[in-house]
This record gives sequence, C-alpha cells and structure tokens, in this order.
Amino acid sequence: MTRHALAVLTLLATVVPATGADVTTVFPAPGGERQVLRLYTATDLEAFEPLIHGFQKIAPEVTIRYTEGVTNTVFDKARKDCAAGRGESDLVITSSVDHLVVLANEGCALAHRSPETAAAPGWTRWRDEVFGFTLEPAVIVYNRALVPADEVPHTRADLISLMREKPVRYSGRIGSYDIGLSGIGYLFAAFDGRNALIYGRLIEGFGRMKLVTRCCTSDLIHEIGEGKIAIGYNLLGSYAYAARRKGAPIGIVVPRDYVLALSRGAMIPAQAPNPAAARRFLDFLFSPAGQTIIREEAFFFDFSGRLPEGVEGPALPVEAGIVRPIVIGPSLLPVQDRAKRARFLEEWRRSIEPASESAQ
Repeated sequence: MTRHALAVLTLLATVVPATGADVTTVFPAPGGERQVLRLYTATDLEAFEPLIHGFQKIAPEVTIRYTEGVTNTVFDKARKDCAAGRGESDLVITSSVDHLVVLANEGCALAHRSPETAAAPGWTRWRDEVFGFTLEPAVIVYNRALVPADEVPHTRADLISLMREKPVRYSGRIGSYDIGLSGIGYLFAAFDGRNALIYGRLIEGFGRMKLVTRCCTSDLIHEIGEGKIAIGYNLLGSYAYAARRKGAPIGIVVPRDYVLALSRGAMIPAQAPNPAAARRFLDFLFSPAGQTIIREEAFFFDFSGRLPEGVEGPALPVEAGIVRPIVIGPSLLPVQDRAKRARFLEEWRRSIEPASESAQ
C-alpha cells in the first residue's frame, strides 16, 4: 500500500462518540468490509495508527474500530463487561499490564498460542492469555531550554540532589503521574517503591517541589515541550521519543541506576465477538513486519534494547542487570490488591499533597 493510499485511509477514518470519555475511531476495510475488529485501548491512536495500517495491508477485508480511553477506565469497563458476560471488544490493549493479569486471573481472557507469540520473551507473556508486544522504558524527560546540561539528572540520586540544591529553579516545574488516576503511573510508582530508601527520598523531594501531576504521559510531555514543566519523571520513552521526532524541544534520559521497563500488553476478552480476528492481529504484532513498525514508526524501542538516536543513557539489554522488566505474571497481582493499593496511595498523597495545599 502506498503512502498516498495510507493518507487517504487516514482521512476516511471516522471518529464516533463512545461511552464516557472514550473516543472511537473507525478505520474502514480498504478492500471492502467482511469482518470488524474491535480494539479497546489505553494507547494514543497516533502511536498505534501505523500498526492498524500495517495490519490492514495483510487483512484488507477488516474494518477496525479503535476505542481509546485511559488505563483505569479501560480496566474498569473490561472488568464490568466480563462480569456481565458482554462481548464488546476483541482485544484489550494497555500499558497497565497488571490490569490485564487481574482480568486473566478472574477468567476474563481467552488463550492463544502460535509460533509468533511463543517466540516472544518469556517475561512478556502469561498463561498464553496476556501478551506484551513492546519494550518501553520509563525515562526522564526535560526541556532543553530550561535545564542546563550540567543539571540534567541521569540517575534518581541526581534528581534528588537537584531538587535539594536548586529549589527555586525547579519548584513547581517537575512533573509526573497522578497515580490515583493513571494505571501506568501507579504501576511504575509501585515498582519504584520496592527500593524503599530511594523512593522515600524521591517523593519527599517531590512534595517539597510541589510536584505537578497529570493523568497521562502525553499531557506531561506536552507541558514539558511548552516549558510549563522543566523535568518529567518516569514517563514512557516511546511517547517522549515520538514528540521529539516531531520537533518538541525535549531531551530524553534512560536512567543509569536502573530502568523500569514494561511490555505494553494485549488480551483477548473471554466474550470477544471476533476472537479469530483478534488472534490474527496478535500474531501480526509479534511478526517481523509488526515488530519493524513498532521499532520504526510506533514505539521506537524494541526487544533488541537498542536506543533510538539522540536518547541519552546506556543500551537496554535486559540481561545486563540495569533493566528491571515488569514481568507479566502472578507477581503483579499484589500490585492491585485493594488494601495494599489504598495504603500505597494514601502514603503517596501524604507525601505529595501537603506542600501544594499549604501553597494555596
């Protein structure tokens, strides 16, 4: 399919209302519709669109309905659909892989095994029901005009020192997720929290610096690019690199102390209306063609660990020890334990919010 044809297809895609804050975009089958594939995701359409077009090259008979929400709403709806026996989505895709593990553990997923999925790294799949198809590091993002080169933090200790030594410059200018709203933010914070000493010093510093919190990676990166925020912590490297490629004046740092890395996950709901198309799409994601699109057009990092041009930091081979992959499996279930989650959120709010409240 030519670039011109892809452009035409993009123009033909229509946006229709969906429930709540969700937005659905329809990509008509370029060869005439014979099937519909319903994707329910917490992934920016801009990042995922190259994969949609790539799939429709080999499946021109498939119309794709792409519904986008935020991580927590995607989880809540998928869980309610499962409990009610409703089949409204063929694939659920989210960066909050802990949500998918909970759903699979509750019997809400269909199994799928193929040569493509079996070849994926073992830590990226669980019970042939939850599949991680990307390797995405949590990075530090900064505005190049606002952060001098000698102040760019390359480790968490650097960031802690910067907050202590430059409070005037960076007060109200550091951002990260509101972990009560963001599933991926909560997941990253929970894994940071396993290093109790450094995490405690981080959130204490964030409280003093009046941390700016947002629901989503894209919102934070936009504000960093505009200069409203100077530094963003634990942001998804894929979204940051996409913004940089478009000209955002940002730098991207892969931390040298340790790197949290997730694999964006996909799951076929137990009541999927079209599980055959979902299985075909999953296999495409893991195919050489799909992985090439992931590396070159969609998420820019991949399982090889090579850093995209211009990203600061070490390479990312998982075996080297610097990368701490968020392993998809039962170890993620405690992350969503209701009582533990409530305690963790309360401790985070006590550390982050007093400073902002006293400034009002």
